[in-house]
Amino acid sequence: MFTGIIEELGTITALEKERENLHIHVKSGITHELKIDQSVAHNGVCLTVVAIEGDTYTVTAIKETLDKTSLDHWKVGDEVNLERGMKMGARLDGHIVQGHVDQTGTCTAIAEEDGSWRYTFTYDPAQNNVTIEKGSITIDGTSLTVVDSGKDHFSVAIIPYTYEHTIFHTYKEGTTVNLEFDVVGKYVARIMGNRE
Repeated sequence: MFTGIIEELGTITALEKERENLHIHVKSGITHELKIDQSVAHNGVCLTVVAIEGDTYTVTAIKETLDKTSLDHWKVGDEVNLERGMKMGARLDGHIVQGHVDQTGTCTAIAEEDGSWRYTFTYDPAQNNVTIEKGSITIDGTSLTVVDSGKDHFSVAIIPYTYEHTIFHTYKEGTTVNLEFDVVGKYVARIMGNRE
């Protein structure tokens, strides 16, 4: 379980294919605090630490994860948003994030708005995920509030701190992102769907 509040930016130092698995080596300032078997969210994808060497650690993504996320777009040198699992009893500064990506989306517009940025994303509505205005969405592991919402798109507003301390500063039109829709909203959508 995560909160969507990014702790650190990591850098991908190596990518190794082994059959259908991908071993991802990440250099970060929190590596010295990690341990084997610990869960860390990488752009919103919960992955388990399998090795640690110096300031670099390794996680492994299986085919199921690669098929449903943006991990197959990653390259050596890319920055990634990192968050360790939440501590019970600590403040929940973002919202409840599972680290299970529902689907990917695409950045379709970036607008500067006199001190902030508005990013618009589209996604495939066939998977029945929904957003609502003022509801929560997780983009690449970052907990955000939906500014406006449509059937297949939504926008979020990004303050300077978030822009600088997450990978939002690397986004361009066409960037593929991981989306985790609000868990409460998913349950409500399922219940309502079962009534029809």
